[in-house]
Formats: sequence, C-alpha cells, structure tokens
Amino acid sequence: MDLQFFCRVFLITALISLVCQVCSVTAGDIVHDDDLAPKKPGCENDFVLVKVQTWVDGIEDAEFVGVGARFGTTIVSKEKNANQRRLILSDPRDCCSAPKNKLANDVIMVDRGHCKFTTKANHAQAAHASAILIINNQKELYKMVCEPDETDLDIHIPAVMLPQDAGTSLEKMLISNSSVSVQLYSPTRPLVDIAEVFLWLMAVGTILCASYWSAWSAREAAIEQDKLLKDALDEIPDTRPVGSGGIVDINTTSAILFVVVASCFLVMLYKLMSYWFVELLVVLFCIGGVEGLQTCSVALLSRWFKRAGKSYIKVPLFGTLSYLTLAVSPFCIAFAVVWAVYRNVSFAWIGQDILGIALMITVLQIVHVPNLKVGTVLLSCAFLYDIFWVFVSKKLFHESVMIVVARGDRSGEDGIPMLLKIPRMFDPWGGYSIIGFGDILLPGLLITFSLRYDWLANKTLRAGYFLWAMIAYGLGLLITYVALNLMDGHGQPALLYIVPFTLGTFLTLGKKRGDLRVLWTRGEPERPCPHIRLEHQHHEELDDDNH
Repeated sequence: MDLQFFCRVFLITALISLVCQVCSVTAGDIVHDDDLAPKKPGCENDFVLVKVQTWVDGIEDAEFVGVGARFGTTIVSKEKNANQRRLILSDPRDCCSAPKNKLANDVIMVDRGHCKFTTKANHAQAAHASAILIINNQKELYKMVCEPDETDLDIHIPAVMLPQDAGTSLEKMLISNSSVSVQLYSPTRPLVDIAEVFLWLMAVGTILCASYWSAWSAREAAIEQDKLLKDALDEIPDTRPVGSGGIVDINTTSAILFVVVASCFLVMLYKLMSYWFVELLVVLFCIGGVEGLQTCSVALLSRWFKRAGKSYIKVPLFGTLSYLTLAVSPFCIAFAVVWAVYRNVSFAWIGQDILGIALMITVLQIVHVPNLKVGTVLLSCAFLYDIFWVFVSKKLFHESVMIVVARGDRSGEDGIPMLLKIPRMFDPWGGYSIIGFGDILLPGLLITFSLRYDWLANKTLRAGYFLWAMIAYGLGLLITYVALNLMDGHGQPALLYIVPFTLGTFLTLGKKRGDLRVLWTRGEPERPCPHIRLEHQHHEELDDDNH
C-alpha cells in the first residue's frame, strides 16, 4: 500500500467519522417546544417567531427576530396587515410600575427582570401601549409563560421577547435618532419549500451516481480477473472481484467501532465547538473535498483523455500519479480554497454542495460493505446512534447534541461544513434546509452493495435489489421531510425513517427470493471459475468434432 493510498484511507475514515455527526434534517426552528408550558385560559398562544421591522426617521432599517409570548393577542401573519407604530423606551426601564411615558398606541420597549412578564404587559396595556417588546438579559430567546397561580388573565396587546443584542441596537437607534417606529408580524412558513425537493434529488442522485460507478468498477474488476484466469489456467488467484488495492471493505467489528468512534467525535464537537474548531473542520473538509473532486474529475475526463489517464509519473510522497491527475489537481485545490475564503457569502452553499457530493461519491466508490450482515450491523448501530443523539441526549445535556452541532450554535458560524444545504427559497424566515452526509453515506453503502450484487448476478433492474432499495431510500427520506414539517421545523433524525425502509426492504426481498443466505454471508453470487468454463467449452467442441 503506497503512501498516497494510505493517506486517502486515513482521511476518508476521519471524514466519515465527522460527517456522521449531522444525521438530522432541519430547516430552522420556528415554533418552540410547548411541553413544559401548559396552556390555560388567557395564556394559550403558540410560541411563534416574530419579525420586528424598524424604520428610522421614516427610512426602513434593520429587522430583528423575537418570540411571541404565551399570553396577549396573537400577532398578524401578513406584513400588509401589520401597522407601523412609534417605539418608546419605558420609564422605568423594567416597567414593573406604571410607565411615566405618555403613550398613544405606541410600542413600548422594556427590560426583563424584577417582576413577572404579565405584570409588565398589564402596566403597558394600562398606559395605552399597542404592544410590548421585552428585552432579554441574554443573547438567546426565552419563552414567556404565565405563572401557575395566574388565572383570568386579560391582556389584549401582543408581547414579544427580543434577544439582548437586538435590544442594544434598538436602544442606540432611540438615543441617536428623533423617530423610530416598528412593525410586528409573524409570517407563516410554507408546508413544503422547493429547497427540500432539490435536497431530496441531490441525496438520491448522489447515491445513484456512486452506485453505478461502484458497480461498473466491480464488474470491470471481475472481467479483468476472468481474463487473467483464461491466460493462466494453472495459476488461480482469489475469486473475489475486489482484490484491487483501492477498495476498503468494512467488517462487523469496524462497523460497531465506527459508531462508537463517531459518538466520541460528536461529544468532542459539542464540547469544543468554537470558531477555531470549525476552522479546523473546514480545512479537513477542503482536503477531503479536493480528493473527491479530483477523483471524480479524473474518472470523467479519462474517457476523453485516455492517454493522459494511463500515463504515469512518480511523485515524491504521493507515489505514482497519472498526468491527468496532475493536470486536474490545481483546479480542484483552487476551487476548495476559493470556497473556504468566501464560504460566508450567500451563494457559497453551491461550492459546499459540489465538494460534498464529490467527496461522498468517492467514499462510496472506495469503501464497500462486503455483505448484508455487515450492512445490517452498520445501519442498525447508526439507527440507534441517530435516535440517541437527537432525542435521548436532551435528557443528559438539556439540548439535542446532534442539532446543536449541526447548526453550529456555539461556534458563531453557520455550522460545520459536513452537510448539504440549500437556502429555503419561498420561506419568509429564510434559512437553509440541510441534510447530514451520514444520512446519505450510510444507507448509500448498502445501496451501492445491492447494485454490485445485481450486476455480478446478471439480474435485471426489476428482478434485482437496487431499484427497490433506491425506492425505499427515497420514500424514507420523503417521510423524514414530512415529519420535519409536521414538527414545525424541529430537526429530525433522518436514519429513524430511512433505515427501516431501506434495510427492511432488502431483508424482505432477500428472504422472499431465497437469496438471503448468499447476501448475508458471501455478498456476491456463486460464479464458476473461468478455467472450469473453458474446460467445459473445450469438451463441447471435442464432442461437436466427433459428431
């Protein structure tokens, strides 16, 4: 094994461990968890996000996002129905007593603390305010609920909590300008955004491309092996078609250890999540993306530049490389560097998706599941891993570790780069729909195995396993998006839905067709040795001559 291949295997192993940290699909939370805040009369609103648009001296300015309280009137959903109202800073600031300001249907801004939220709202309402903005003493949003002993609440103005930094900005506007007005509304998120459709197509398309490339390579290796056997009948090598040095087979032990290692990486990401740590992940992602983009580019271009693809040169530290690889590498490196430098611009998601898809296709080409047994162990462990770190981790860490890492809540950035993302195009709240690499790679390992088996067994598309595994994966991912929307945008563990569909379909079909034993153990159909076929053909030719 040369240094180039060793480095490639090490890098891919490390990246797979990292990319499987984000196995949840999320579109950004819009409604907060209501379980710990029961409803009662006068205090029964849903917790919805609220847009606070500002105008300074009649000129449109910054927009802030807050969360509506459990009490008060509901906030209009359409911008055209929301009225512009003058913003007033409360005196006293906490509004725990009647404000001294003269209000005429204005919006009053108050500080959190010293008294109940409902007390502040009642004082603001009595002073003829049209709404109350309560500024939190932290950067996060907070759910404003009613106290257990509060009954018969009669608050008829909207109450909105804003984060500390929004309050600081609004206070600066009020101090330095003569007139500041605001408009409050809470637009409804569409049930389905076209971004989710494109993300589904990208996930399915990635597995489709990787599967056909992997199956074609396996078939070419089998054909090459048959030729070698025909040329040297007395020298019988191993009958497995994947004897080339460029393939890494997963075994049962490594499948279990992989999930354990992935969990350790996830906890490390959660605990160490910071700006510098995300920068380190960006570097790793770029290295993996360059490797993937280079591998895919060379594979495509070698169809037209065959001589350059088959001419090799020895490069120190990297081993033997083709001239085509040397020609393509600078462009791949430049692409990754440009993305890394400009990754915070609005269209940088395109470069991230290109690098990510190329990386995943390369991983699925190099890393193989040798049989259904290993695939079942790997996906079953990943299934439990996903559920634990999305749902159960809330009990231990008081928040979903997987979703916190996916969104990069503690890093000051938009999250780790090991995911596909597309901006939500028709969502008034903006944001991205995302899917972790693990939700594509792990099921993809089983699906690529199914097509390799089909081709080596000479099965038609309908009689094989690949078509049905692919359909099952697509349906599982579709159900994930349905669950995502039913849960009001809360992140979902995609493998919770994908694994039962994909693995269940494979196991059921295998048992029904009588192939389960071969799929479970060998992972490839029985093939007679070419020298035996040649001897059989030779005997048939002799028989024909005798006749």
